Amino acid sequence: MVSYGVMKNSVFTIKFGGEAGQGQGVSGATFSKVAQRSGYHAFVYTELPSLIRGGHVTTQVTVSEEEIHAAHKEVNVLVALNREVIDWHLDELTDNAVILFDSSRGDIKDMSFLKGKKVTLHQLPLSELVQQVGSKPITANVVMTAAIFALVGFKLEPLNDLIKETFTRKGEEIVQDNYQAAKFGYAYGLKEFDVKNFPYKLKSGRPVKGKILVDGNQGIALGAMAAGCKFYAGYPMTPSSSILHNLAGWAEKSGMIVKHAEDEIAVVHMAIGASFAGVRSMTSTSGGGFALMSEAIALAGITETPLVAVLAQRAGPATGLPTWTEQGDLHFALHAGPGEFPRILLAPGDPKEAFELTILAHHIAEVFQVPVILLSDKYVSENPKSVPEFDQSRVKIDHGKFLDAKTVAQVKDYKRYELTKDGVSARVAPGTPGAVHLANSDEHDEHGFSIEGWQPEIRKKMVDKRYAKVPAITKLMPKPKLYGVKSADVTLVGWGSTKGPVLEAMKEIPANKVNFIHFTGLNPLDKASVEKILQGRKKIVTIENNHDGQLAQLLGQEIQFKPDNQLLTYSGRQFYPEEIIDAVKKL
Repeated sequence: MVSYGVMKNSVFTIKFGGEAGQGQGVSGATFSKVAQRSGYHAFVYTELPSLIRGGHVTTQVTVSEEEIHAAHKEVNVLVALNREVIDWHLDELTDNAVILFDSSRGDIKDMSFLKGKKVTLHQLPLSELVQQVGSKPITANVVMTAAIFALVGFKLEPLNDLIKETFTRKGEEIVQDNYQAAKFGYAYGLKEFDVKNFPYKLKSGRPVKGKILVDGNQGIALGAMAAGCKFYAGYPMTPSSSILHNLAGWAEKSGMIVKHAEDEIAVVHMAIGASFAGVRSMTSTSGGGFALMSEAIALAGITETPLVAVLAQRAGPATGLPTWTEQGDLHFALHAGPGEFPRILLAPGDPKEAFELTILAHHIAEVFQVPVILLSDKYVSENPKSVPEFDQSRVKIDHGKFLDAKTVAQVKDYKRYELTKDGVSARVAPGTPGAVHLANSDEHDEHGFSIEGWQPEIRKKMVDKRYAKVPAITKLMPKPKLYGVKSADVTLVGWGSTKGPVLEAMKEIPANKVNFIHFTGLNPLDKASVEKILQGRKKIVTIENNHDGQLAQLLGQEIQFKPDNQLLTYSGRQFYPEEIIDAVKKL
């Protein structure tokens, strides 16, 4: 009889691996959706090269009855669609893990590669099984997925429900073909696997109300819609591309104008133009694309035109690793574009924060007439996670000092860049009678006329005017948040996507040993609240996905902060919870 392992803390991880185009993503999405609908929390994590076909691609799904914040390194079940997957991921398998191997190209007879590891290998000739059921080769993934459902304890009905949802638009013949493949695969799994003694049992229960499975880019797209964004322009660049895809797919219902333009320079200027015309707008890109946008970010700064720009980070420099993650662009975003002007930086750590911070970004951009940069990364942007349903009930759209024609008619001398105490002057829609003004990239007076450097006192006043907005913006910025007990031996300090792995690691560490301070508002910083939350800590360790420790450098610049230690990774992968646990033990 097969001897299986025991699930660690009710966490189960399955990894699907093979070449690009073999459907690992579909299998992972199917498994995660059924887990979600069965009452579990799920986290989906994909690794892939920048290729359309070939290469090595994995999608893993971690599920638990508790909230899952991050991908785990340890794998309980490995679905290997080729031999390379086993060789690459053998070290990740827990003792008594299970490998499901597609043996269509030949069985594995020599087991010495296992190196004594306690692993059960099941070999499934998928091509032969598909022929037996009489289905098309493309249904091989359905056969394998159904067999997995039988192994882990899921019922067949949820898979059939997903098949119907996915393929109905392709016709009844396709639906029935996949039904037959699923039925055959499920029966095969029940017969060939030692299902009774498999310990990682998952129940096909009822979904928990108020829970959704989304990634950060979906959170950003939904947040933009909730915030009243009416124009989006984008050019595909991993890992920001799915923001464009999602908004385009929802455009008919949302009423948003979505443009796929020729390059990043075009899209950012389109967004600025739409905002100048009076509607909330947004664009998104990654490192190289943001470099092209940087001059336009400065244009939004000097013309005081609202702009929300999403910078979804990946491993640079230059093209770097297009499909891998990093937090290397914090300094870049802080100083994007020439000259000095307020650049507002927000950094979500999960899809829920992505939704909420996108709404805040649009509010700050429009009310204070500034560019706001939403700093995401591959890990947050593209990996779905179970989160509470997004709450739109509190969203109140404030257009700030935007004058209609009736109000402008009562103004004797309209000044677009009028010097005000709070630094914010009234905007109007182009063509409004009585509100003619200039808005270009030159330094200007209150009416927008270029000063050409002959009026240095006006230049100084305009710089001060733009920075006069900062105190009010600072009050709206999210304060750093403490997770865990107030007093712990070690305090980890991070920003953005480090949140998930740290919170997941904290589940396995005694409460008095570690807590976590997480930053989502990066510029401007509320120095008083930052100093207060860092004060009196026993040992402070910053944790970041970059080489330089950019948050630590920023805090050092702002409040003369210096951490006791740093945990840094810049391999293209995020931290795994297991790595953080080991690192904390050594501190």
